[in-house]
Amino acid sequence: MAQFAYRCEKLRRFLKVPLPSLVSGTCSSNNRVFLFRSFADYLKDKMGKTALVLLAGGAEELETVSVIDILARAKVKVVVAGVAGTSVVTCSRGAKIQPDVALADVMGTAFDLVYLPGGLDGMHALANSADVGKLLKDQHENKRLIAAICAAPCALKTHGISKGAKVTSYPSMKDQLHSFYKYTEEDIVVDGHILTSRGPGTASMFGLKLAEMLTDRATAKAVADSMLIPYSA
Repeated sequence: MAQFAYRCEKLRRFLKVPLPSLVSGTCSSNNRVFLFRSFADYLKDKMGKTALVLLAGGAEELETVSVIDILARAKVKVVVAGVAGTSVVTCSRGAKIQPDVALADVMGTAFDLVYLPGGLDGMHALANSADVGKLLKDQHENKRLIAAICAAPCALKTHGISKGAKVTSYPSMKDQLHSFYKYTEEDIVVDGHILTSRGPGTASMFGLKLAEMLTDRATAKAVADSMLIPYSA
């Protein structure tokens, strides 16, 4: 296998270690040289649980940032992948988020969790992406966690993920989902490795549930306490 070198960039928000982006050559950061055969090698080198957030234009910002923040507090390594590349993404209410990497650069890398935020336009972008479909199918076949909130479960349906699973979503998405899934109106649903939730108002609790699934209940409870959120899920 040809050796790849990665340029190290610090995640601007949540990680305290440099994040590599694929380029030729080597790099140094804080007098340390980082050289990895692949993005997967970088993640293994740093140890710990990993989460990939799929970010597309029109994503719902609260559902995006709440989950990223909570997972980071739980010491999960969060990587935000831009479905359309590394350009700044404008969310549904105008907030702008800079992806850490392009989705194309992390294809083939295994993450413990893949998270799909909601937002109607964001959902359509996720549903129309062949790379998203390929990533989700690999995640599903290997029974690694897949989480979707609000409108995003419709993207799971489009890509044929886990037909017959028990799911929830934003209320207006029900008619698009009930014939493919076992639909429920619970705030958070866990069916094996498929996790779904309803919308912006449930995003923080969903993030805590994801933190619990990736770490343990005590860690999720500690994060909730630090954020002054009652947690008994």
